[in-house]
Amino acid sequence: MALPRPHRFDVYIAVGGLLGGLLLVGIGLGTRPSSDPITLFDGPWPVLVPLTVLAGCELLRRTAPRTALLTGTAAICADLVTQGNLATILMFTDVVYAAVLYGPLASARRIQWITGLLTVAGTLVPFAVWRVPEALLIGVVVGVVAYAPAATGWIVRNHRDAAEAARLRAEQTALLAEMDRTQAVTAERARMARELHDMVANHLSAIAIHSTAALSIDDPATSREALSVIRENSVDGLAEMRRLIGILRDGDREPAAVPTLDGLTALVDGARANGLDVTLDAGHHDAVPAPVELAAYRIVQESLTNALKHACPGRVRVSLAEQDGELTVAVSSPYGDRDGPRAPGSGAGLVGMRERAALLGGTFDAGPDGPHWTVRATLPLREGVPE
Repeated sequence: MALPRPHRFDVYIAVGGLLGGLLLVGIGLGTRPSSDPITLFDGPWPVLVPLTVLAGCELLRRTAPRTALLTGTAAICADLVTQGNLATILMFTDVVYAAVLYGPLASARRIQWITGLLTVAGTLVPFAVWRVPEALLIGVVVGVVAYAPAATGWIVRNHRDAAEAARLRAEQTALLAEMDRTQAVTAERARMARELHDMVANHLSAIAIHSTAALSIDDPATSREALSVIRENSVDGLAEMRRLIGILRDGDREPAAVPTLDGLTALVDGARANGLDVTLDAGHHDAVPAPVELAAYRIVQESLTNALKHACPGRVRVSLAEQDGELTVAVSSPYGDRDGPRAPGSGAGLVGMRERAALLGGTFDAGPDGPHWTVRATLPLREGVPE
């Protein structure tokens, strides 16, 4: 099994530690004299074995930290029976530090506990045996060589993990913000598409139908009446278009005159002028929230536009009723085969009406009901519902 390739920085540490240790051996500087009782192998050569092993452990400090620690522990124990080398001790402290920093979380916790217990044992046991204050220095040395680098590695690891968690949270926040922005742009585009369709489609449909009638009927009076209707709808359509352009230029600012239920009478009068036989039953209703009022107006407007384009000759009925905290809007028009000019439709009107009702938490239904085509929308009268 091939060993993992060491990190470049780990190679620098290993080479630096080995060269530093060789320099100390060359000048004869060890951590203990040859006369020390625990020095079993004196001279410079025995020192080189643990020094070389720990230099090799430094190569594995990041890629295999637990293997490096176990091997390094054996090497530092072997160094204790030689004259010792300061570079060997320093490399061992770095191996302990790296094992906590780069090793598995469970292993890092165990190293913390083990080095802490060794420090306590190294302090109390020698003092209990020899009963001299100098024995406490053994615990100090164990703490400096083992527990201090383990504690330092644990602190650095916690800060690193916290920084990584903060980075991930920042990325998630940025991703959520981008998703919210995209959804807001999509919703605004849909809203403006509905407004554009509802504002202009009625006038353009009337223009298309009356221009077709003017071209197909060779009667000056009929042509003059059709041209009058075409001019009126063209002027109104241009005014609505300018109003929409003003909304787009001024951002989210709503126009000064937002359609309300009080404007349904004028809307029905305009439909009559375009040739529809329309009756309006607005009923009695209390104050209606502005979003619900706008949605109801637009649903009636689009329903009358569809009746102008597709309905058979006959009466179109528009009714509004408030009951149990809901406003019900219903538009009924004759349904069947139609003679005469017909304006093309794209189906966007029904989609827009359904979207308006859904945005307010209401219901929408449109379809044939016997000899009539009925559009029915139920809008809850809740304050503060965004349109």
